[in-house]
Amino acid sequence: MVSFTDAVRLGFQRYFDFRGRSTRPEFWWFALFILGVRVILTLVDMRMGTSNQMAQNGLISGLFGLGVLIPSLALGARRLHDINKSGWWQLLWLVSFLIIPMVVLLWWAAKPSDEGISNHGSDPRQHTSQ
Repeated sequence: MVSFTDAVRLGFQRYFDFRGRSTRPEFWWFALFILGVRVILTLVDMRMGTSNQMAQNGLISGLFGLGVLIPSLALGARRLHDINKSGWWQLLWLVSFLIIPMVVLLWWAAKPSDEGISNHGSDPRQHTSQ
């Protein structure tokens, strides 16, 4: 199983890698990392006065968000590949104001990996269990 630090490292090592598969722990640990850093940076923004209350975003946390946008999309695509779905399904986030697309994407992110080889590569769990 992928640890928290391994997931963060893999997320940045595979920055532009939209091919292949990623496991549930890799996806959720990276999401937790992003959430934690965003919360801390938002507090820093509020303390420094660089936050915009109307946009609910600050300068430093916004720059961090831009920095992790591509690896987040890449990891999301790899996670969808792990359940044998196209990475393009992430476009459902564009209609995130609707409840059903959000629930579907969260359901897929929590779904167990497909076993064996799929259209998107071999089972990533086989590589980590040694």
